[in-house]
Amino acid sequence: MKELLIMRHAKSSWKDPDLDDHDRPLNKRGQRDAPRMGKLIRDRNLIPDALISSPARRARTTAEMVVKKFDFDGVIELNKELYFGSLTSWLRMLQALPDDVKRAMIVGHNPGLEEFLELLTGQHERLPTAALAHVALPIDSWSELDANTPGKLVQIWRPKELDERK
Repeated sequence: MKELLIMRHAKSSWKDPDLDDHDRPLNKRGQRDAPRMGKLIRDRNLIPDALISSPARRARTTAEMVVKKFDFDGVIELNKELYFGSLTSWLRMLQALPDDVKRAMIVGHNPGLEEFLELLTGQHERLPTAALAHVALPIDSWSELDANTPGKLVQIWRPKELDERK
């Protein structure tokens, strides 16, 4: 069994209309929510063995803020497929993971993440900014992952649904 954490980047700023989409930073809400989701990952013992992020500034910053809340032994891999790529390219990216990776995490963008979650689980779920989905995959090797893999949606956490006291 493999596990995949799918996270949408935290809320980004639109203050500077001249800024390229790739370079948009997180706004105040995004800077608050990303660490909260990292704490949730730590508290639920869902620390990934591998983390792949879109290279877009808002996704990269989200990933960096998330891992500061737990002991992450790896490096955040930046993969442009999570910014521009297709669902097929995302599958290929995950298929290339080594088999000693039990739990992987991707940080990217909508609408692709919602479509990918639906491809893997057959369920359409809303992923607002900083949302995190946990998917169980009935495979022993990442190379077995394909569009027909019957993944199970374990849980989704959305920042607005979290208890503010935690």
